[in-house]
Amino acid sequence: MKVLILKPSSLGDIIHALPVLRLIKQQRPEWQVHWWIEKNFAPLLEMDRDISALHHFERHALRSFSGVARGINSVVRMRAERFDVVIDLQGLARSALHGWVVHGGYVIGLDQRREGAALLYDMLIPRPSSRTHAVDWCLEVLPEIGLSADEPFEWLPERHWVTNQLCGQGYQSNVRWIGLCPGARWKSKQWPVESFEALVKELDYPDVRFAVFGGKDDRVIGRRLAANEHVVDLTDRTSLPETIEWMRACSAVVTNDTGPMHIAAALNIPVVALFGPTDPLKTGPYKAKGRVVCQEYGQCDQCINGRSYRADDHDCMKSIDPNVVAAAVIECE
Repeated sequence: MKVLILKPSSLGDIIHALPVLRLIKQQRPEWQVHWWIEKNFAPLLEMDRDISALHHFERHALRSFSGVARGINSVVRMRAERFDVVIDLQGLARSALHGWVVHGGYVIGLDQRREGAALLYDMLIPRPSSRTHAVDWCLEVLPEIGLSADEPFEWLPERHWVTNQLCGQGYQSNVRWIGLCPGARWKSKQWPVESFEALVKELDYPDVRFAVFGGKDDRVIGRRLAANEHVVDLTDRTSLPETIEWMRACSAVVTNDTGPMHIAAALNIPVVALFGPTDPLKTGPYKAKGRVVCQEYGQCDQCINGRSYRADDHDCMKSIDPNVVAAAVIECE
């Protein structure tokens, strides 16, 4: 049996989909599983023991002739694989169309009820309830291919060759590490940097160090937090595999609603997750140790209608008290 999983992005969404891969290979080790993934996130699954092949999606490929040519070649190669089953865990028009053009034998997709994607599926998987977590929704596809969704699995196996590289990035083994994830795609989901600074001061004990995780857009925040000598700024300095192994070494992670939060949860690291305009029941840290700390203002009309996370002037995250967050970290370590 040859299976193709369609889940190109984003980081958190890919983490949510990984249990499907793990449980397929755990129950059917002879099956070949391929994954269609955005090129920027490919390092997450490169050299993964359960992946037979990765197929890159280049979001901006249509902007150039060479990009279009690469896209066509990729589709041709994927059609040649003759997939028995295509599982679309993105549930949007782009992914559904891709599943159709690669000509899979049987196409299963999440019923997002968006962009007409459902028209291209052989089997629709509805969300069990409006607040079902994304991980549980993804797992709903497994019974449709005759597999169980209830078995234990290892979400992110350790990559020892990556762990050995961390000392060159400032890692010390004789201290406790607390991870900080101050960024987020939407500014309204970010706890103020001043609050992260106050948290660092509150938890700045001799045996504690802080690692700041993030991408290039978080470099300014990382440099500011690294003004404290016990803070190591890793923003835009680590690959995805390195970020995973750094987090594995942490005793706790304090994070906004962002992709690295889901990495920490998948590693079973205690997570103190900070939520304002988004719903932790749907996209929070899945079955993680630790605590979700929510904004104190109460939901406004924008929150209730799911629009506030896109509003730059939505500042409910400011209401989260650094002392409350510090107490949550101490409690879960």
